[in-house]
Amino acid sequence: MPTTPTPPSTPAEERSDGPTGDPPRNRSAVRSLLRLWPYVRPVRARLLTAAVVAVVASCTGLVIPLVLKWIVDGPVADRDTGGVWLGALYLLLLGCAEAVLFGLRRWLVARPLAGVEASMRAGLYRHLQRLPVAFHDRWPSGQLLSRGTTDLMLVRMFLAFPLTFLLVNSVTIVVGVVIMLDQEWTLGLVLLAPALPVMVVCWLFEKRYSQVARQAQDQVGDLTTLVEESVLGIRIIKGFGRHRSQALAFRDLSRTLRGTELAKARLLAAIFAAIITLPELAVGAALVLGTVQVADGELSAGTLVAFLSTALALRWPVESIGFLLAMSQEAATATERYFEVMDAEPESGTAVPAGALPAARAATAPPRTPAARPAPERGPEPTPTTGTTPAPTTVPGNPDVPETREAPAAPATPTTGTTPSNPDAPGATAIPSNPAVPGPPAVAVVRATPVAPVVGGLRFDAVRFRYPDAPEDSAPVLDLVDLHVRPGETMALVGGTGSGKTTLTALVPRLHEVTEGRITLDGVDITRMPRATLRELVAVAFEEPTLFSASVGENVLMGAGGHAGAAELARALAVAQADFVHFLPHGTDTQVGEQGLSLSGGQRQRLALARAVVGSPRFLVLDDPLSALDVHTEALVEAALRRVLAGTTALVVAHRPSTVLLADRVALLSGGRITAVGTHHELLRTNAEYAWLMSGAADTAERATEADTEPSDRRPRAAGPTAPDETPDATGAAGPADGTSTRPGRTKDTTTEGTGR
Repeated sequence: MPTTPTPPSTPAEERSDGPTGDPPRNRSAVRSLLRLWPYVRPVRARLLTAAVVAVVASCTGLVIPLVLKWIVDGPVADRDTGGVWLGALYLLLLGCAEAVLFGLRRWLVARPLAGVEASMRAGLYRHLQRLPVAFHDRWPSGQLLSRGTTDLMLVRMFLAFPLTFLLVNSVTIVVGVVIMLDQEWTLGLVLLAPALPVMVVCWLFEKRYSQVARQAQDQVGDLTTLVEESVLGIRIIKGFGRHRSQALAFRDLSRTLRGTELAKARLLAAIFAAIITLPELAVGAALVLGTVQVADGELSAGTLVAFLSTALALRWPVESIGFLLAMSQEAATATERYFEVMDAEPESGTAVPAGALPAARAATAPPRTPAARPAPERGPEPTPTTGTTPAPTTVPGNPDVPETREAPAAPATPTTGTTPSNPDAPGATAIPSNPAVPGPPAVAVVRATPVAPVVGGLRFDAVRFRYPDAPEDSAPVLDLVDLHVRPGETMALVGGTGSGKTTLTALVPRLHEVTEGRITLDGVDITRMPRATLRELVAVAFEEPTLFSASVGENVLMGAGGHAGAAELARALAVAQADFVHFLPHGTDTQVGEQGLSLSGGQRQRLALARAVVGSPRFLVLDDPLSALDVHTEALVEAALRRVLAGTTALVVAHRPSTVLLADRVALLSGGRITAVGTHHELLRTNAEYAWLMSGAADTAERATEADTEPSDRRPRAAGPTAPDETPDATGAAGPADGTSTRPGRTKDTTTEGTGR
């Protein structure tokens, strides 16, 4: 069940989920509430005026007992009817004045405090947008929602009522006690007798109530999370018939919250019983003692009436202490919860010095023809991290030649590790293509002198990444990744499930920060770019498409900032083959609803792809963008996408050969490292793991595992060569010795837990 970073069942004195790590027991309610001052400061004049008005109104009520004393000792004793009517008029005027003043106080605080709440809520929302993805990975959405709704409502209620009336009631009690002592000091001392016990009770109540209040507010957040997940996942719940289990989970959380609220009610009942009973006993004792003094002639009847009226006027300020303290504690807890989020460190943004960012290269990149770029030099390829298989080598020739023009391999083509295979490494020598090879003529490549390495495009330089919440001794998800996507080139990224492909793509727009190493765009470290600039250069389409409660057009144009219009929208929809939008009730103005669930998975994915390409980005990162499409739509999208990729630098996560064929080169990610780089056909011939991923061997192996009654000798083996470091798995199918056993394009790494997300 979702909880806060520290489970709410943990006692408050043991919790340390605050931003500073200090347990809440070391943080007093006053210190927590003082953090509201920056928000209250702009309206302090109105609040101070309202407090003064409330004090005057409350003290006006204390004048009424004095008028009663005058009426009893004067007109009533003298049997003066006119004086009695005059006294009644005074009482009426005092009552009206008190009512008007309290109404004025409420008017003074209503508007500014609504503004304070709105300002805090807007600040929370802005801060949430700036927090890193790692923060949102740790925090349940229900906890964040409760902080932006329930908690801020409690803060506003505190500022509107308890904040003012704690001051007003304190002043009223002090003034009332002074009046009573002035009238009859002995009776005043009787009424002051319960003061010390009441203060002790209030201290104990505050200490215990703060713990229960925090627990209740955390449980409200957990309940909100469960409701939100149930609403968003209603199709899964209904599809699997899990409504009963969800109802039971909701009932359990509701019962837990109910128990906590009952604990709060018991504490409130205890303090109210003490606060009401002790003063009432004191008033009763004062009444008896005063009556005796009146009978003995030591005290006038008017003085006794005024004394008791003043004591009764103080009854409300004293009795309200309980729920004022309760509301203050809830507000202090709400403030603490609010600032737990606000104190979280946002994403850093630094500016690049003027002129540091090179001019756009991708936008002006020529079409990818064999003569468009010189043959880059080749160096040794990284060695795989599993087994002893030598690093895959590339076929001699120009690696920039599109696959449709690549000459088929001849038997004499060298495949040993002596052939330089890294197209990005300087100082290598290109080898002429074999003239005996049949097929389309290969591009002539002459022996070249060493040239300076290409610094443009997208480059990963010794990148290592570990998730912030991962144990320090855990293996990194990405370990010393070196990869260069040249300007105008499309690089496919292939690897098994859990190899870190999605994590690698998330590092480019700085959704996560690299642990070590660096990533550069056209030679500029992305950490030196303002995030806004970086995310204007890089467009991303994630594997799980997310749409917002807006129109189709608004969802797509979100990827282009404010400079795109109808022409760009139409072009992006055409590239993504999203012509279905024109048949929606209102075309591109049709509202897609929350999460876009009114559309199919393939439709949502096409709109997400259109959003990525609508802004004509210089760098494009696509995470398996065609996984939800049928083969015919996929072919149409690929044909249109080729034209888009010709003018940008792209990194595409691919699981299917059809998607790989969009790329100029392919990088194999295995064990958190790039273990091979080359064209699709080169890697099929030279790398067993890549051939296994691109074939049906993994799917065959998984089916064989499920069909445990089938004879093992009838189960097909992996297509493609078996590398020396491969061993037959339990099903009889060959696979890498590292334990990878998966479907093609949907691989699952079972060897290292937590190697990717």
